[in-house]
Amino acid sequence: MLKNYFQIACKVYMRRKLFTAINLLCIVLTMVVLLVVTAILQTAFYPKGVEGKSERFLQINTVMQISKNGTMRSPVGYKVIDQYLRKMKTVEKVAGVTGPESVSVYQKDSVNEIMMRRADAEYWQILDFKVLSGRVPSEDDVKQGRFVAVINESTAKKLFGREAAVGKKINTGGQQFEIIGVVEDTLHLNAYSDLWVPVTTFPSSEYREQYAGNFNALLMGKSAADLPLIKDELLQLVKQINADDPKHWEHTYIWADGKLDFFARGLLSRDDMADSGAPMFVGGIMLAMLLFMLLPALNLVNLNSGRIMERAAEIGVRKAFGASNRELVKQFVMENILLCLVGGIVGLILTKLTLIWLSNADLVPYMKVDLSSMVFVYGFAIAIVFGVLSGVIPAWKMSRLDPVLALKGAA
Repeated sequence: MLKNYFQIACKVYMRRKLFTAINLLCIVLTMVVLLVVTAILQTAFYPKGVEGKSERFLQINTVMQISKNGTMRSPVGYKVIDQYLRKMKTVEKVAGVTGPESVSVYQKDSVNEIMMRRADAEYWQILDFKVLSGRVPSEDDVKQGRFVAVINESTAKKLFGREAAVGKKINTGGQQFEIIGVVEDTLHLNAYSDLWVPVTTFPSSEYREQYAGNFNALLMGKSAADLPLIKDELLQLVKQINADDPKHWEHTYIWADGKLDFFARGLLSRDDMADSGAPMFVGGIMLAMLLFMLLPALNLVNLNSGRIMERAAEIGVRKAFGASNRELVKQFVMENILLCLVGGIVGLILTKLTLIWLSNADLVPYMKVDLSSMVFVYGFAIAIVFGVLSGVIPAWKMSRLDPVLALKGAA
């Protein structure tokens, strides 16, 4: 039966090449846009590679202090990380890292502006950087406050060209660091930077006494199942944290988020520790995608209606020879699904090429997005949904034509 449907569909589309081309173009363009967006969202919310353990850790980026006179939000201070978060029983590892900040690197007659972060040893244990040469800082490097540094591949080429970067020294902020490792470029939220140095190389030790500062904290559990327990313990721990000025600030709030919660909280500006707004955020994305699919789907319905109207005589002949409404609907829907699957395959190929171009075009520094197996599945699912939704309505309408009128070519 499927073989017959396939043969009929091929003959139909070969006879109506213009219709086929227009339909394919509509399907392919929609597929490419949807799949590229899906691939980018998946990379952000469910990353692989350097942040491949993201399903096991939560991140803390903000401390909020409230008084009767106002509210202050800022990145977390190192004192919160070192004296409070490290004592949590449900956490396996706690890492502290500053946000990226622009610094000047001086080399002989040149000055380069790059992004730098200061991190502790646990940071390198939670994140899985791909080390291209040398090594990353050890616990002893951080404990001893050694002036060592790690740079990414692009920065190594920028600063030293084809020369090996490991062993070279750079000067920034009045400090000299020896490069001990080169890692692969990455755009991921907690890993984005050009240069990393130990947190203990701060010119002053004042950062150790700050509740609010320039740090992000990563809390990793033994498994993903530990994350709810970590959040519950953090709710209790926050009550013990004193504000910078206890006489002025009455309440301190800190929340730990996974990837999806972090983006949802930031975009929706949510301060609720228990609700980041992720369901609303995901719902908004799904609604936007459905609305985006609606226009091409309606266009396909109109095109299919016109195509089937042209085949009224064929419908009449088939009904005269005993074809049921269900058989006719199956035929037309299968024809449409076949066309959408062909468009889906072309769309997947163009999506792959588009993602390669985005990764190499340097439109966004260090951006690397690939066509994962999940996006591949989404592609075929979208193609089938397109085929069914845009084919079943006109097919059912035409299958109910009166055989006599259909044989005369009338609708």
